[in-house]
Amino acid sequence: MKGSLKYSLLLVLTALIWGSAFVAQSEGMDHVGPMTFICIRFIIGGLFLIPIISIFDSRKKKEDITPWSDKSLIKGGVICGVFLFLAASLQQIGIKYTAVGKAGFITAFYIVLVPIFSLFLKKKPGKYIWVSVVIAVAGLYLLCIEPGSGFSLETSDIMLFACAVLFSFQILAVDKYAPKVDCLKLASIEFLVTGVLGIVPMILEKPALSDVMSAWVSLGYAAFFSSGIAYTLQMVAQSRVKPAVASLIMSLESVFSVIFGFIILHEILTTRQGFGCIIMFVAVLLAQFTPGGNKEKRND
Repeated sequence: MKGSLKYSLLLVLTALIWGSAFVAQSEGMDHVGPMTFICIRFIIGGLFLIPIISIFDSRKKKEDITPWSDKSLIKGGVICGVFLFLAASLQQIGIKYTAVGKAGFITAFYIVLVPIFSLFLKKKPGKYIWVSVVIAVAGLYLLCIEPGSGFSLETSDIMLFACAVLFSFQILAVDKYAPKVDCLKLASIEFLVTGVLGIVPMILEKPALSDVMSAWVSLGYAAFFSSGIAYTLQMVAQSRVKPAVASLIMSLESVFSVIFGFIILHEILTTRQGFGCIIMFVAVLLAQFTPGGNKEKRND
């Protein structure tokens, strides 16, 4: 598999894992508060990567190893971690007070914001990317918003839109630092920063050990798969995929969450939702296979 296609497929796998983790996150929130869930899952995810990093470093030449003390690595990890913490926190809190479909639609609005913010970074998305974004938003609306449900703006909706803005910044931060440093180390630092920032809010929630133990399956899945694996795949793939295209592919998380809800939780998949899924897949394919849609980036 040549070019950036294999990295795009890694982002599809990332979206698939995030979509499947929706079940785990929902069940975990039945036992612990949102900040407790965020703190524990990301600290475990960050620690999980350290022995893997050691194995990979042992197989590299000394001059090819990015030291943990590298300034770009630390700076990138901290910046990505702060954005991830803020975005994940607002998302978890906002979901408590907003319908899941509406929350998914607002959160995934980063597919519009990333190409807009990219303009300020002198990374002009091609015209086909804008077409793909419009198509994807239409698909998201069909997928997440039920007919007749209305779309009134509430405080929690504003929080979720702020979450979408912060996820856009996180995606652009990853795009900036991932090509320059060791992606695994960058991911590990990002997770640990996110988890550490959640310690004080977690303490304020006063979680009981019994509640944490009741949520251990959900926490474990979110920590090892959604955080440790999926966010790391995002780091690796974004070192070769344009941020606007990456955000489009990762928005498939909404599609996979509906599919896994249908398979695992036996939730009803309506014709409207199925059509929305198809439209979103079309948007992603259009971004991949149109002229200049996703050229491989330089590793500089």
